[in-house]
Amino acid sequence: MLNLKDQANVQTTQKVQLVEGGFSASEAMDVICALIEQKINFHKLQRLSICEGHCDADTEFENRRIDELLNEMKIAKEYLVEARRNGQMVTINGVLDFSILK
Repeated sequence: MLNLKDQANVQTTQKVQLVEGGFSASEAMDVICALIEQKINFHKLQRLSICEGHCDADTEFENRRIDELLNEMKIAKEYLVEARRNGQMVTINGVLDFSILK
C-alpha cells in the first residue's frame, strides 16, 4: 500500500479488470474464495521462503495477513450463503489497480 510520500513518486498506474458481472451466489463464492485462496497461498510461500534456513525468521506480517484473509473469506462466505438462501444474484467488480514507482 502506498503512503502519501510514495504517491508523489508514482510514475504510471495500470488497472486490470479481473472480475466483472453478475453471478449466482454459488458462482460468486467460487470466484471470491479462489481469489482469496490464491493470495493466502502467496503469503504462505513468502513465509516459507523467509523461513528457509532461518527457523527464527520474523514472519509476523505474513502470519497476520494470512489470518486477515482467512477472516475476510469467512465473512464473504457468510454473506454469500445468505444470498444463496434468498436466491439472490451477486455482482462482482474486481479491479486490480497497481502503480510503478519512479
